[in-house]
Amino acid sequence: MTHPSPHLNSPAEERRTVVVVGAGPAGLTVGNILRAAAVDCVVLETESRPFIETRPRAGVIEEWAVRALQQRGLADTLLARAQVHSECEFRFGGERFRFDYAQLTNRHHYVYPQPLLVTDLVREYADVRGGDIRFGVRDVTLHDLETDRPAVSYVDPESGQRHVLRCEFVAGCDGARGVTRAAVPDGRMRISRQDYGIGWLALLAEAPPSSECVLFGVHPNGFAGHMARSAELTRYYLQCPPGDDPENWSHDRVWAELRERLGAEGAPPLTEGRLVEKRVLDMHNYVVEPMVFGRLFLAGDAGHLTAPIAAKGMNLALHDAFLLGDALAAHVTKDDDAGLDGYSHASLRRVWDYQEFSGFLSGIYHGTASGDPFLAGTSLARLRRLFTSPPAATAFAEQYLGSAAAF
Repeated sequence: MTHPSPHLNSPAEERRTVVVVGAGPAGLTVGNILRAAAVDCVVLETESRPFIETRPRAGVIEEWAVRALQQRGLADTLLARAQVHSECEFRFGGERFRFDYAQLTNRHHYVYPQPLLVTDLVREYADVRGGDIRFGVRDVTLHDLETDRPAVSYVDPESGQRHVLRCEFVAGCDGARGVTRAAVPDGRMRISRQDYGIGWLALLAEAPPSSECVLFGVHPNGFAGHMARSAELTRYYLQCPPGDDPENWSHDRVWAELRERLGAEGAPPLTEGRLVEKRVLDMHNYVVEPMVFGRLFLAGDAGHLTAPIAAKGMNLALHDAFLLGDALAAHVTKDDDAGLDGYSHASLRRVWDYQEFSGFLSGIYHGTASGDPFLAGTSLARLRRLFTSPPAATAFAEQYLGSAAAF
């Protein structure tokens, strides 16, 4: 919960316009937008710079998000290095079905692992634009959020002293387990939750991709996914019971299940390799409404979590950052509060749209393994419709790419 003003027997307060808590894609994008607008800000991060630049995370970025980064001078390295994907492949019933979403929409995806984007954004914020970022801070605490002079305090890891940053606004970009959302008193925000009752075993293999595009295996044993990460690394997913122990999945068992679930007539064999990561992700979602409390504005996973079923999480974090960064800059430089006043509503429209698509896609991916013959039949009918109905295919492609209108 929020805390009262800190005692001032600590070092003198520093004054900042905006304090950004969290140096993930959302926080760093907000910071870069503010630096470009000459808005005084500081970014606080509990982890080290090497840690955030190497932490394994998702890698699918929608084209609209890349264009928005490009407009803000934040996409040069991404555009030079990212893979461009224009189609995916569904495998079910022992057959392969290519889905060319670029042909339907003239849009595509970029594959660029989040650690690389974070590295780019840190470099631009700290090294190029001279932004103030403090790594390894401890015991971050929020104060006076319902006043016009909130504060964020933290303990310096080297001196052990508590520092106080008095500001006008706090951007809470510290993820699902961060302190900013927890600073909101009970009853002041509504949190809607959904649990799919499904787990995914997330795997990173030291092996070249086995296909030039993303593969989705829809199988009675459970879902399987294949996503290229680089020329030497491939991300795989296997549906498993929620809370399963990764150690239950030996090297041989993993590859046997991947071969089974991704198998199809005419498909080349999977390129196997050493598994360098195994962790179980329980598929669940939540949405915080509103995403504003006093002078605290939540962004990214601090305000909403979308299960990785549709690869939407990083894209939603960037969408929040564009809205919030631009709104804060407009407030400071133009005395224009329209963006801040409309921030939560504008963010949540896209959030709920993506949540709905995630649920729709979960039905396709997991229905055949549900043990319910009726659900399995309707799920396969939904999937087959993508390859028999051009309007259905186009609607799916627009949601898959995040390009559907009416946000």
